[in-house]
Parts: sequence; C-alpha cells; structure tokens
Amino acid sequence: MTKKRTSVALILGIGFTLFLAVSTVRMSAGQGGTPAVAVDADDIGGVVTGAAGPEAGVWVIAETMSLPTRLIKSVVTDDRGRYLVPDLPAGDYDVWVRGYGLVDSPKVKSTPGKVVNLKATAAPDKHAAAQYYPAQYWFSLLQVPPKSDFPGTGETGNGISPNIKSQGEWIRQIVNTDGCTGCHQLGGKATREIPKSLGSFEDSRAAWDRRIQSGQAGGGMNARFTQVGRQRALGMYADWTDRIAAGEVPAVAPPRPQGRERNVVITMWDWADPKVYLHDNISTDKRNPTVNANGPIYGALEESGDYLSVVDPTRNAASQVKMTVRDPQTQSSAGTPPAAPSPYWGDEVIWNSQTSVHSFAMDKLGRVWAAARIRKPETEAWCRAGSDHPSAKAFPINQAGRQLELYDPKTKQTTPIDTCFSWGHANFDDNDVLWASFGPGVEGWFDTKIWDKTHDEKQAQGWTVFVLDTNGNGKRDAYVEANQPLDPTKDKRMNVQLYGDSPANDGSVWGTVQGMPGGLMRLVPGAHPPETALSEFYEVPWNNPKAPVQGFAPRGLDIDSNNVVWTVLSSGHLASFDRNKCKGILNGPNATGQQCPEGWTLHPMPGPNYKGAVDNASGDSAYYDFVDRFDMLGVGKNVPIATGNLSEGLLAFVDGRFMTLRVPYPMGFYAKGMDGRIDNPNGGWKGKAIYAPYSTRAPFHVEGGKGTTSKLVKFQMRPDPLSK
Repeated sequence: MTKKRTSVALILGIGFTLFLAVSTVRMSAGQGGTPAVAVDADDIGGVVTGAAGPEAGVWVIAETMSLPTRLIKSVVTDDRGRYLVPDLPAGDYDVWVRGYGLVDSPKVKSTPGKVVNLKATAAPDKHAAAQYYPAQYWFSLLQVPPKSDFPGTGETGNGISPNIKSQGEWIRQIVNTDGCTGCHQLGGKATREIPKSLGSFEDSRAAWDRRIQSGQAGGGMNARFTQVGRQRALGMYADWTDRIAAGEVPAVAPPRPQGRERNVVITMWDWADPKVYLHDNISTDKRNPTVNANGPIYGALEESGDYLSVVDPTRNAASQVKMTVRDPQTQSSAGTPPAAPSPYWGDEVIWNSQTSVHSFAMDKLGRVWAAARIRKPETEAWCRAGSDHPSAKAFPINQAGRQLELYDPKTKQTTPIDTCFSWGHANFDDNDVLWASFGPGVEGWFDTKIWDKTHDEKQAQGWTVFVLDTNGNGKRDAYVEANQPLDPTKDKRMNVQLYGDSPANDGSVWGTVQGMPGGLMRLVPGAHPPETALSEFYEVPWNNPKAPVQGFAPRGLDIDSNNVVWTVLSSGHLASFDRNKCKGILNGPNATGQQCPEGWTLHPMPGPNYKGAVDNASGDSAYYDFVDRFDMLGVGKNVPIATGNLSEGLLAFVDGRFMTLRVPYPMGFYAKGMDGRIDNPNGGWKGKAIYAPYSTRAPFHVEGGKGTTSKLVKFQMRPDPLSK
C-alpha cells in the first residue's frame, strides 16, 4: 500500500471511530433487542428496564437547580421502555424512574445530550407501591354514611344535622369540592396521616377535632364540621386514618398511562415562596391564544401575598409584579389569626394579603385584568341609592368584595379600578367587555374600550340582577323578589351569585350557581342590561324522574365554540349542557330549574369512589374546567379539560373518553384553573401548550413538605413518546 493510501485509510479509520463514538452518545444502545433512542444535544433519553424487561408506561423525571428557578420535566416510557426528555436547557440534572408497581429508582446525575439507561426498582410490597398512588386511591377508602342515614336526625340521633337531606349533600358539604377538597387535596400523605407535631390525643377523633382548627383556615374548617354534624364527621375521618394507620391500602392500583397518555411532556417551574398559594394563571387572551406568544405567565396569589407570580419560560426565570391597593385601610388576610397553631407554621400568620388576587383575564394587548381587593367593602356613593348611574338606579349596592386591578407589561404599572360589584372569574366577550361573577346578586361588566378612551371607571361599568321570565311574555317586567311567591303577572328575581362565569359567542353570558343541586344561569343582556337583561336557570338533574343520571353542585365552567356549556360537579362528574336539546319550555311559571333535564349529559370521572357512596359517581374532585377550543393541548379542538385534583392531573375528555394526564412529581398536584397558549402556530406540538398551577391552599402538603412552593405546570402532547 502506498504512503498516500495508508494516510487516507488511517484518516477514514479515525473518522469512522469518531462517528461511532458520537453515535454512542446520541443513540441509546437498546437492551434485549429494544430499538435505539436517538438523542440530540438538548435531550436525555434511553431505555428503562426492570427485572422482567422493558418497563412501559412509567415516568422518567429530570430535575435541575442549575437555572434561575427550579425546572422539572417528566415524560412517559413507550411500550418498549424507551423514553426521551426533550428540549432541556444546559445544566446538571437528577434523572430517575417513578411508576406504579415501583419505588423510585436511584437518581442518576446527567447533562443534556447523554444517553441514560435506567433500572426500575420494583416495590417490595403493596404498601410500598401504594405510597406513589394518586390521592384519590387513598381517599376512596373513606367510608361515607349510608344513604339510609339521611336526612340526618341530629346530635341526639345519628349525629348528622337534620339540614343535611341526602348522602349527596353530605359529600358536597364535608367531603368533595364544595367541602374540604375545594381548598386542598385529601388522600395525600400529609392528610391520610395525623402529624406527630400536632400533639398527643386520647384517640383519632380528638386528633381530628384539633387538626381542623389549625392555621388561618381553621375557623372555616371547624365551622363546616359543626354545620353538618360535628361528631359524625369527626368519626368518619378518624375511622379513615385509623384504618390506614393499621395497614389498610387501596384495594385497586391505578393503571399506568396508556395509549396517547404516554405522549405527554410535563414541564414545571418554581414560581412563588413557600407560604403562599396560587389560585389561577393566565398566559394569553382566551379569544386569541397567539397573544403574548413566548411571553410571561402570571399567577394569582389568593389571600396569601400581594404580588403576581411570574414565569418567563424562555429564560426559565421567576419574578414578581407588586400589586397595590387604593385605600391603605383595605382589609388584610393578616387580620385572620390562626384558630390554633399549625403543625407546619405554629402561630405564624403566613397569609397577609390585602389585594387577595383571585383570577384574571388577558386582553388582546397582553394586559392583565385581575380580580383584586383595592378598598374597604363599602362602595362609593355613586354605587348606592340616589346615584345617577343606570345600574345603581335599578339595583343599588352598598358593599362588595374584590374589585379590579390592571397590569400593563409595557409600562410595568398597576392601576387599581373601583367597581361596585365583586369580581371572581372574569372573561372577555368579543366586544372587549369583561364579565364578572361573585355578585352580590348581580352580573357585572366592565367595558375596556370605554376605559381606554376615558379612564372613567364609573362610565365603563354596569351590572344587572337575574330575572326569570316567569310570566312568559318574552320580556323583562316588574318582578317579585326571590323570597316571594310567583305572581302570574310578574317576573321573578333570583338572588344568587355566579361562580364560574363566561360569555358565549351568541351574546349570552353563562355562570354556575353553587348549592344543592345548583345549576347554570344564562343571562341575555338585551338593549339596556340594567333594565332589559333576562335570565334562564337550569338546575343539575337531581331527584328528577325524567333524568336518567343525577348529579349536584357545579363549580367551574367554560363554553365551547358550539355554545355547549361544560361544568364540573361535586358528584364526581364532568357535565355538559346543550340548550339546543331542550324540548320543553324555556320561560313561564314552570321554567324555574328542572325544565330541561334532556339538555344535560353527565360523564363520571375515572377512578375509585368512596366506600358506600351511591349518590355520586367518583371519588375525584374537580375544581374547575377549561375548553381547549384551539387544540392547544394537541388532542383536538373543543376538548373540555377538568382539574383532576385527587387524581393529580388534568382530565381531558376526548372522543367520549377521559385521558388522564398525571403529574408524577412532586405528588400533590392540585389545580384551580388553567389556560392555553400558542407560541408558534407552525411549530407543531412544541409551539403550543396548556398551563396550570399547583393551587392548593396548603403547598406544604405537597411532596417535599414545608418549604415546597407552588409550581407552574406546562402540558404538551407529542405525536409519540419519542418525538422531539
């Protein structure tokens, strides 16, 4: 061989060796015939195997503290045990495996661009395996009173208040979303065990009696138990934790993610301090989800802090926007001292907010409109009797809760705006009018076009009461009050406040009326809303022989592009109501609630139910829901998504079935709201996402305990589990 040919051969040989070396870094070798996983410079991928071979449907979690705020990504293995964690910023990561039937594998140190093949660790027994089950599986061990015990016979009878008429009402009041799980998760490790730091007690009933008085929320918890029948409620919860302490574990194991559930990529960031809780988040204009593309996501701190939490997803950084009040004497959550020392914070007052931001909307300019306290409850004179304001002439208001606060990211300024009525969940209609819930007894609106032209808060707002057309003439007339009997010549007012609240694209506004059984209110503003607005009320089917399925107690609400209303029920259902299906009357003396059971469809949420429960469908607890009208998750348009707060994920209702997108780490995911955004319409799955926060009032209940913060969670769906 000539010298030239020898050199060429040597160069080719070195090049081939380098190619093999690079391929080893970027291509998983596979195990037991498993095809390789291609890994780019910003990915970590490989294969997860257990004693029996590849582990399908388990999570691989990558966590780093190398960035301005903590970043966690989790993905699910495919049917051959392969995984790919995509788009990781440079940094040092802990990588490990978590899954049902397993205990956590040892954490492996790695950096992006590496192949990391992982060994799953089988759980040694059922008890060890169950420590990773969602809270719902543990809470389903709760034994609720039998249906035969209702209505209650009082403290000298069966211990249940005579005011509690059914098992469903008991579940609503002291178990599910309108009760205990409306504030925080039940069934997680922090709640299924009695903390030793609580003290020593004669028995578990006494321990629970002390437990529910803990912290700044203790007064409310304590009162709720007394309301329904204190000793019976304490006994129910004491029996639950006693059986768990004695070794009882969930009877069934949760299924591992299946099918398209394995395509999810979950990204999360820390974005608050450990003493606050997040109620809601906003990332874009709900009407046009390309607004604020790649921009900051904002979080609302209810009762617990006077700032908006902010995540910049492009820099993986968290920051704050300071909120302000107009009146320095605005009430503060700090005025509510702990009813009894907290096992986590003792006598410390950790909630100290004046603004108490609840939720918000974003407009087409990227401005944030927040429901926030800015003053004392007493309203201005122009809200009251004697005012020349059209709404005040029709229905004066003397006191109200939260008002509005506007944040403009361009100027970095916040502007408190006074309103006569209270704000909760706020949404824009197509005319840039913001609609509000929370009353008192009214639906309110704020026209941002008028505000931008005049900055006159009085001129920009209005409100109206809810009037049913019970005389059936198709228009609003003089009405009887809510506590008065029907008059065939008049209409009737309903004295309610809406919880969920959203405009439809036909000009109507819908909201949820909480209670037993509760229902949906439809409001049509008319030409001059303070005087012309008419309402319709549709109760959830309950004790209605014409309805094949019964339910109760709605909370969150959203509306799809076809004006079908979606809500979540304390009875463990995701429910839809389609007014177009109504076959009977829509007004008149009999149109006061149960006139259209055929408009309702109730979908039982997945997972186990409580022991002995017959009035409800599932032990899961859903606080709110969101309709993905623009396919931002990646599973289709007009997909309703519920917050599965005990199943620790989001429940997407796709093609008539629930898809469960669990958050595996840290355990305790509990959301109260969500929205979605499109950052790049041409970016495929990477260009869009759904966002939801950890919203529990007790972030110290989450895995990690005291010191754990709320997190912002991003959900994306790939075409397959290995897509980049």
